[in-house]
Amino acid sequence: MQINSTFWLDFKSNMKIKSGPNKLLENYLDPIDFVNFEKTEQNLILTLGVPNKFFFFYANENLKDKIFAELKALYPDCEIDIQFIITEKVSLDYNLSLQNILQNSEQLFHNQPAATKTVYPSEKNSTNENINSDLTFSTFVVGKNSEFAHAATYNVAQNPGIEDYNPLFIYGPSGMGKTHLLNAAANHIKESFPHQRITYISAERFLNECVAALRRHEMDKFRQKYRENTDVLVVDDVQYIGRGQAVQEEFFHMINMLIEKKKQIILASDRMPKDIGLEDRSRTRLERGLIADIIMPDLETRIAILRYKAEKTQIKIPEEALQYIARISKKSIRELEGNLKKIKMFSELQGLSINLDLCKKVLAHHESSITISIEEIQRIVSDFYKIRLTDIKSSSRAKPIVVPRQIAMYLIKRFLDKSLVEIGKAFGGKDHTTVISSLTKIETLLQTDPQLKNDIDDLTTQIHNITGV
Repeated sequence: MQINSTFWLDFKSNMKIKSGPNKLLENYLDPIDFVNFEKTEQNLILTLGVPNKFFFFYANENLKDKIFAELKALYPDCEIDIQFIITEKVSLDYNLSLQNILQNSEQLFHNQPAATKTVYPSEKNSTNENINSDLTFSTFVVGKNSEFAHAATYNVAQNPGIEDYNPLFIYGPSGMGKTHLLNAAANHIKESFPHQRITYISAERFLNECVAALRRHEMDKFRQKYRENTDVLVVDDVQYIGRGQAVQEEFFHMINMLIEKKKQIILASDRMPKDIGLEDRSRTRLERGLIADIIMPDLETRIAILRYKAEKTQIKIPEEALQYIARISKKSIRELEGNLKKIKMFSELQGLSINLDLCKKVLAHHESSITISIEEIQRIVSDFYKIRLTDIKSSSRAKPIVVPRQIAMYLIKRFLDKSLVEIGKAFGGKDHTTVISSLTKIETLLQTDPQLKNDIDDLTTQIHNITGV
């Protein structure tokens, strides 16, 4: 049995050929290098190198079993053990756009002292029933849309309380996987740090509890729960905090106190802190940590998610049907999973096997109803340029606002059947001549400004992922 670097390169090529067109697999398999192969009395040990801790986790959770199965098929009589080590080596052909960011983020941990673990031997772990044990890092399908958010959340779960990652703020449209990452972090901390007291709550529930405590004059009890009896605070749908002044005040002081005590805070919202409607001090406190976004996954990632869900729930579905469902499910991962469940239910009720024709029949109305609104395009552009949605609709003449506004008008005209008057109205009542001027400006700049062209190409891809236009 001869396993060396040449064997490993051929082995990876064969794995990719067997799996068909799968960019996600290539992105994570290519950087894995052969390190060593040795024989012991008990078994054969293959050591493989990965670039960083993020890849170490992903390889162990998602690739190890696949590699083992392939090796076992080649050498059925051998006992094989696979282990990964972090080499910090990056292959020259490794071109994931977020690699440098991920490596830089890991460097922060090497330069920081380990988080202090607070042990409460006499107290019950306060992890509550809101945590979904099925939502873990190993069940989260990573794509380019979520690489950074996934890596950041995993690093936080490994090192709760690290200053540079506190608070961790994850934002993105509804149904993209934010709640999955929050639960994954909570589950990981629960297992790795059993004495850490975790409080997982929605912002709406926090708001209701705070209001009730104010009415009943029980604020001391409320504060003890969140300030004194919490080591890790996980809050979903933070946008609801912007609803009440008194709740904002309480939330701000709670966040401040927990951060000062090196307690980890992980938050999720459907918009950035500056768009929630918070007071400046609350907003800047949230922005002081690490902000990670999740957008709609591309087609390949959507197919990978569907394939994983189908395997997990033992749904037999041909590849062409998976691709069809992924192609027409472009608004959220929740929609993607919902369409798969709809197909499964219909096939069981009718006693039919799942194929492409069945999928088209069940989802015919869904396919014809795919659309995007003016405000959705405005929001996509606002998020891309890190400006507020209200700013893009305003009369501000500042260049960081004007150019994104002109781009949004250009994209709306390009993708939607809207008149100049309708477009102007959507931007605070702009005159149609202003819209014409904006469209002309962008069309002219596209001929000479490569950066602008790249931006519009990226935005076009995001819109295409929703509409297929």
